Amino acid sequence: MKLAEALILGADCQKRFEQLKARLLRSAKVQEGEDPAENPAELLVELENVSNELVDLVKRINKTNSNTLFANDQTVADVLAERDVLVLKRGAYGDLVNRRSSSGSLHAF
Repeated sequence: MKLAEALILGADCQKRFEQLKARLLRSAKVQEGEDPAENPAELLVELENVSNELVDLVKRINKTNSNTLFANDQTVADVLAERDVLVLKRGAYGDLVNRRSSSGSLHAF
């Protein structure tokens, strides 16, 4: 399986997981004396199956990312970690700029 294919399947698993979770929550909240629209036990089994499939895909993706090198001897996993931290830093700096500009006064640090 190619990495792109695994990523698509992983995203699909996450969507199915969220849909199952929502269905399970709806089935868990029923009036006393009424039957749920779906069998919660069956939904739990399906949720476990999707969870297991997702774990397998994530492990395979992570293994590929850890073994795939760029020209500078960094792995895909290394580059993804750096990207994730840059996204966090960008968010923090962006929030700081928004906070400072909305307060009406910009002061040097």
